Amino acid sequence: MKATPLALLFSAALGAASLIATPAVAQQSFLTIGTGGQTGVYYVVGQSVCRLLNRNSNEHGIRCNAPSSGGSVANVNGIRSGDFNMGIVQSDIQYKAFQGIENFEANGAYGELRALFALHGEPLTVVARRDANIRTVEDLKGKRVNIGNPGSGQRDTMDVVMNALGWSRGDFAMASELGAAEQASALGDNNIDAMVYVVGHPNGSIQEATTTVDSVVVSVSGPAIDQLIETYPYYTKAVIPGGIYRGNDQDVETFGMRATLVSSTATSEEAAYQTVKAVFDNFERFKRLHPAFATLKEEQMISEGLSIPLHDGAQRYYRERGWIE
Repeated sequence: MKATPLALLFSAALGAASLIATPAVAQQSFLTIGTGGQTGVYYVVGQSVCRLLNRNSNEHGIRCNAPSSGGSVANVNGIRSGDFNMGIVQSDIQYKAFQGIENFEANGAYGELRALFALHGEPLTVVARRDANIRTVEDLKGKRVNIGNPGSGQRDTMDVVMNALGWSRGDFAMASELGAAEQASALGDNNIDAMVYVVGHPNGSIQEATTTVDSVVVSVSGPAIDQLIETYPYYTKAVIPGGIYRGNDQDVETFGMRATLVSSTATSEEAAYQTVKAVFDNFERFKRLHPAFATLKEEQMISEGLSIPLHDGAQRYYRERGWIE
């Protein structure tokens, strides 16, 4: 049946009304955050940031994902190569990448690296089988130690400790390079005597290690460590509280840094702004997503552990909140 002019007019009016009534959906863009091993806090950080950011994807048009990665150094290299838009990075790695020193010397200073905010404190955590008779960091000499996979924050920090103590890999009976997700089972299977992890607490991998085998959290302190802290401003003394891991009721002295979320100037101001906004507009919700986040304070997150410039998008949000001038 042929439509009448009146029917056609009515149909066109309905179509126009439909277009007006349908809310505009922002064009989708994708953001990838490099994290760490799936048992670590970095992975939870990335997943948590994406969870909050994706809640309002229809408004700002950003979809976020946070795959497991090799850790701090790998995340910086991933941002530089364009594989990641952002990454969770230790505060010392952030500084070294920006300056182009140590692990980053070959590629030169990464002056485009930018900070968004700091996160939880990350003490260097050494866990040893109790039957290995390791009580202090000096006792690791001559033992089977997992020093961390290349590209990870724990490997970088362990290299710093080894240099401070005047050690090389030859000073260990074995220096393995297992990833964070593998080392707890290696400790339980007696394939290593000790493992190292730069991580916030409580941590699932440390809980697995101390539950699987009778083990101790080892003190990382002494004159050489004191000199490290004095020399490098991104290091600070830290305490791993007693009572959070089986068989370890006393506080343990060590040192560490902060986890930070970083990006680069290649990431748009709007993407950085929306990421920061998603976290701080939902701050109490964010703090409930992992025990390591529970003691976070906004004023510390925008100042401590940030040894590189803030991203323009982060600055924009902080100015809106009156936190910076």
